[in-house]
Amino acid sequence: MPLERYGVLSGTLYRHYRDQPDDQGRWFHLHLEVDASDVRHHCAVDVDSHQSNVGVQWKTFTLDPGSLGPVPLLAPGYHDLVSVPDSGALDHLRHPALVDRSGVLFQRRPPSWLRELLDLFGSHPWQAGSNVDAATVLESILVPGRPVLVFGEPFEHDAEGQRGMHNIHQNQGDPADSRWAPENGPWQDGGTLTRHPDGRFEVFLNKFSSQAGATDGAGHPVP
Repeated sequence: MPLERYGVLSGTLYRHYRDQPDDQGRWFHLHLEVDASDVRHHCAVDVDSHQSNVGVQWKTFTLDPGSLGPVPLLAPGYHDLVSVPDSGALDHLRHPALVDRSGVLFQRRPPSWLRELLDLFGSHPWQAGSNVDAATVLESILVPGRPVLVFGEPFEHDAEGQRGMHNIHQNQGDPADSRWAPENGPWQDGGTLTRHPDGRFEVFLNKFSSQAGATDGAGHPVP
């Protein structure tokens, strides 16, 4: 079955930090602390996968708020979203403002002039690299005090008692033999968005290299 809950956290970025390196085989996260409705939320963005030797994939681009449906107008706090196109939910493979129309996969971040050109034509190709590469790109759009939208699955309490968000990544396309395949589903993908002073949003989307780039109506990989 898909995620038990899915939604978006609207708030203000307080700070961000990386996991400390260790030898315990844990996933590598970039952590965001987001203030909303007098509560500090902990958001763990996965930028690593132990399912693949080629690392993770991500994309960054800017969007006008009108592309995000009702979400930019939501009050600070967490909001459940129905996994359908008109609710404001994200789908990396179906949302018309998010999909890659170029068919290109970059092995490193394109230069700024090329990113601007790709944005102009609505083309948002995936980039590939290491967890450090992905974390560095995400950090480039994180500005303390700036409004943020974090899409994913909520949790009530982490190890330190904070509520927050996880599964902030693509949540479909996991192969049938994966432990995460039962959570596949359309219109429930994660993402991290920060709002510029001019009202536009800088978008960071991420997926694991083991996840398919095309899925059926249930979010499972298709050939």
